Formats: sequence, structure tokens, C-alpha cells
Amino acid sequence: MKLFSHLPLAAQVIYSGGGLNEGIDRAREITGTSNRTLREVVESALLTVLSYLALAAVVMIVIAGIWLIVGGGSDNAKDRAKKILTYTFVGLIVILIAQAIVLLVTTI
Repeated sequence: MKLFSHLPLAAQVIYSGGGLNEGIDRAREITGTSNRTLREVVESALLTVLSYLALAAVVMIVIAGIWLIVGGGSDNAKDRAKKILTYTFVGLIVILIAQAIVLLVTTI
């Protein structure tokens, strides 16, 4: 127990803040999403999620290309890469339509 007996004193020496009241005052100055409406928050969240989904689609296109190269020209590898690309492009079209719907709804 004597090993850690100096810690409270060290913390008091290091800390030179204004205390609890100053912390509360600083917390009151912090503004977050409270200045934005719920519509803006939802729109921002949806567009962010759709952007990440588009990024995932790009990663899947790269994976399909790698699968095609590593497959060495076998028919199985070609078919699998084609399926990945087909589903990825369908997904990208759905993502673009969803973004258009979000933007259309938010501008109305």
C-alpha cells in the first residue's frame, strides 16, 4: 500500500484547473448537433451511410478483380468474379437511387 500512497498528492500537484464549476461552464459552451434540426441530422446520417456503402462496393470490385487474377483463368473463378461484379453493380445502382431519393425528399 505504501507504493501508491504518493498518487493523490501527485494528482493535486499536476492538476491546475479551475475545478468543477469551471468544468460545468465549459460544458455549457459546447454545442453539438443541437443546433441542427432532426431532418438535417437524419439526412446527414443517411448520406454518410450511403457513401460508406459505395466505398464498400468499390472494395468489392477490387476483390472481384483479385479473384479473377488469382483464379488463373479457370471457369469457376470467372463465374464467381462475374457474380461479384453483377451484384456489386446492382448494389451501386440501388445506392445511387437511394441517394437520389434522400436528396429528393429533403429538398421538398
